[in-house]
Amino acid sequence: MSRRILVLAHTGRRNAMVAAQEACTRLHDLGLQPVLRREELADIQGEYGELAAPAEVLGDGVDFGDVELVMVLGGDGTILRAAELVREADIPLLGVNLGHVGFLAESERADLEETVRWVADRSYTVEERTTIDVLVWHGDTLLGQSWALNEAAVEKANRERMIEVVMEVDGRPVSSFGCDGVVLATPTGSTAYAFSASGPIVWPEVEALLMVPISAHALFAKPLVVAPTSVLAVELLTRTEASGVLWCDGRRSIDLPPGARVEVRRSEHPVRLARTHQTPFSERLVRKFELPIHGWRGPVKHQDGPTR
Repeated sequence: MSRRILVLAHTGRRNAMVAAQEACTRLHDLGLQPVLRREELADIQGEYGELAAPAEVLGDGVDFGDVELVMVLGGDGTILRAAELVREADIPLLGVNLGHVGFLAESERADLEETVRWVADRSYTVEERTTIDVLVWHGDTLLGQSWALNEAAVEKANRERMIEVVMEVDGRPVSSFGCDGVVLATPTGSTAYAFSASGPIVWPEVEALLMVPISAHALFAKPLVVAPTSVLAVELLTRTEASGVLWCDGRRSIDLPPGARVEVRRSEHPVRLARTHQTPFSERLVRKFELPIHGWRGPVKHQDGPTR
């Protein structure tokens, strides 16, 4: 039986549709079976006609359990969408960046041919990224639940009115203030929304959770880094009528009335990312954000024997 590789692309963009066709052709040429979702196959065929290489359709005799790996062609948003689809299927994702920063992606568009060869040779490792489970309460009523790979963001619902919140760690209040919101993030999400809110950058292998206020009106409203076993919470205070909204990875939302409570804890279901390079995270950070490192000389090379 052929090894099946699901190709997931943002087919609303022409460059993604072209890349998806190329990926399918190269996978087929190397003896692998490309698989597409029905909607994306229809988009590509509607724009370009039949594929040069035959592709199976997910859900038409092929399910997630038959797929070895997902090649995601797009930016971080496309990878987050892919994570939403396969998180509980335990399938690794390998991102090929077609966007700008593409922090979650493993390779760039120019490397697509080489990336397909790595997939064919199984020349990749798989790392697990922490995700979070999110519950929203109003009194004893569960308003909703979700999850996130990057972050759960509690934001003000109306541009004109900030929300009043109290932050909590492990059942104890830490501080209350008016703000535009609070970001509850994983280490993976530390370079996303939390980064934009001036939160710390946390290396992916660090086991931790983050809580980062957004534009807080308070003397003590610093980002917090807590244990991965901690339970974080944000409550919307009822001393104003301002409502909020919860966004999970910028994709799934739940309305938050005054008095709502958002609880976040580490999930038992991580997202698995395939890595073809053993690039240190610091190097990835420098490359993706184009950080200045001119003048760096590196560690001192110690010589044998005593120093004077």
